[in-house]
Amino acid sequence: MKTYAYAATFEPTEREGGFTVTFTDVPEAITEGDDMADARAMAADALGVALLTYLEIGKPLPEPRAGGTMITPDPEVAAKIAVIETFQRAGISRSELARRIGKDEKEARRLLDPDVSTKLPLLVSALAAMGKRLVIGLETA
Repeated sequence: MKTYAYAATFEPTEREGGFTVTFTDVPEAITEGDDMADARAMAADALGVALLTYLEIGKPLPEPRAGGTMITPDPEVAAKIAVIETFQRAGISRSELARRIGKDEKEARRLLDPDVSTKLPLLVSALAAMGKRLVIGLETA
């Protein structure tokens, strides 16, 4: 099961209570927060943006290594990443994806656009059309 979880390193900033967050496996994802909760939220956002950018430019997602504090993108972003990555590996056209999900090609193009937000039911439908199933988990924050 793929979770898009990557190890983050939190380092205190010069500003009292703040943290800088980096990812060894995703060096483009660098951010900071005013406190630990803010740093975690910013880290999830930065990681999501970086992973979507990788897919947009055709760069494969890095294999995550264990260690540190594991961070995942926000659920909607992780589902979008899963759809785009699955589509790129499926070797099908946008037209074929559109046919499989019963939508027009314009909708499939938006579905695969990292900058366009997509509702969860369509993401789930697209994954199912490509032989995947979205699994949602729960863990302590």
